[in-house]
Amino acid sequence: MPKKNQTLGEFIIENQSDFAYSSGELSRLINSIRLAAKVVNHEVNKAGLVDIIGAYGETNVQGEDQQKLDVMANETFIQTLTNREIVCGIASEESDDFITIPGCNNDHRNKYVVLIDPLDGSSNIDVNVSVGTIFSIYRRVTPLGTPVTKEDFLQAGNNQVAAGYIIYGTSTMLVYTTGRGVNGFTLNPALGSWYLSHPEMKFPETGRIYSINEGNYVHFPQGVKDYIKYCQEEKEDRPYTSRYIGSMVSDIHRNMIKGGIFIYPKSSTATNGKLRLLYECNPMAFIVEQAGGKATDGFRRIMDIQPTELHQRIPFFCGSTKMVEKAEEFMAKNER
Repeated sequence: MPKKNQTLGEFIIENQSDFAYSSGELSRLINSIRLAAKVVNHEVNKAGLVDIIGAYGETNVQGEDQQKLDVMANETFIQTLTNREIVCGIASEESDDFITIPGCNNDHRNKYVVLIDPLDGSSNIDVNVSVGTIFSIYRRVTPLGTPVTKEDFLQAGNNQVAAGYIIYGTSTMLVYTTGRGVNGFTLNPALGSWYLSHPEMKFPETGRIYSINEGNYVHFPQGVKDYIKYCQEEKEDRPYTSRYIGSMVSDIHRNMIKGGIFIYPKSSTATNGKLRLLYECNPMAFIVEQAGGKATDGFRRIMDIQPTELHQRIPFFCGSTKMVEKAEEFMAKNER
């Protein structure tokens, strides 16, 4: 049982032997992420005081307007991970292609690749709403001593060795898993240390919250429309409460604590879905499953999906197991 108020550094050292292929690199990698998260947290918290909010003036590879904080967070995580020379490659939602990192002796001997969404929900910064960072870590599949290729990044989610998110809210938390449960650490800004505040996080088996952008209702598949109506019915255990922040990290974090379902389906305006499989869905699915929940695209387990491109989009249903299974029933009924 993890000890509450243990520092993240102590926790990593104590549990290092649990990591697959344990040789120290993964621990150093998590340490690098916590350092970059502190830098981003500092910038997010002073966003209203300096010229760092608003649009950057460019669009990313997704065709979305980049916010100034998107660019700052992206550069911070890439620079921190590159300088520590622990990874052999990085892929970011904000970048067109992956970055190859040759290592300290140009020997391409590092073992891990990182995929990252540097600032999920960044459009909420201007209105002081919680945002987050999502990361996913894989062991490379190409031979050591050679530069990474796209194959190292296009791995199914069930190959992840670690995944996590940082939520920048009323408090700043780092939540992550290495395949042995989910633990959450809260930043003490006065000391600059992360303390274990939420050991062994678990989704309630069911809940009373559904999170979906109902403004897009008219564009949703019939199965999703029917599930929303089910959530709104006057029954003994319903209607459920609708809660949608527009920052996936925040919505899923709340639902993990209180019990609920998060849905971002495909629609008539986004026929493949909108969320990115590699940067958002796979890492969150790993966390959700490790916390006893379920994550699917409405039909298939997310982590079984074989990616075909870096910026692949898919529908996403995740949360308390019984709620996801009920949503899948409505999807299956309408698919037939």
